[in-house]
Amino acid sequence: MRSSETTYSRPKDRSFPLWVIVRGDDHPKACTGRRLLARRVARRLPRIRPVPPIVLDPYAPTVLSRSDRGTAREGGIAVLDCSWNALARRASRGVPHVGDGWGPRRRLPFLLATNPQHFGRLAELNTAEALAAALTVLGERSRAEEILSGFHGGPTFFETNAERLKRYAACPDPGATRREERRIFGGY
Repeated sequence: MRSSETTYSRPKDRSFPLWVIVRGDDHPKACTGRRLLARRVARRLPRIRPVPPIVLDPYAPTVLSRSDRGTAREGGIAVLDCSWNALARRASRGVPHVGDGWGPRRRLPFLLATNPQHFGRLAELNTAEALAAALTVLGERSRAEEILSGFHGGPTFFETNAERLKRYAACPDPGATRREERRIFGGY
């Protein structure tokens, strides 16, 4: 008997459930969220879930840190797979932030994208890079590497952001992570 789409049974070797919300407003061949779903690395976020996940939102006021590990273990990590242009338009119009009501919103600490669409851009990660970054910050580096395997620019993401990821993963709370961002990038 097949499991329903809304039921998520956590594999024994996985510490955090990974969820993807696909908006479908980006190019299907460039959609890393759909590829993660096809590879069964992540699942579609069901409407009803017992514990809300951490929702990765580039406009969230609080930065993801090691202190979010317990919440991620219980509810998982969710990411909205959509166009960066759509996110920017949404934010500029004052539309409610991504994930309002889905769970606690967190933004990733500043990292450089290495995907072909946004290579070298600050904080414009694709879905796969975002989940890998979140897992690394939360202490799951080997799983993060597994997620980016098979994606163009995957290994380069870890090489390019090696020192930043190491320093962010060592931060115990959002305040420390924010201070580390300032040290690394100055004034942001």
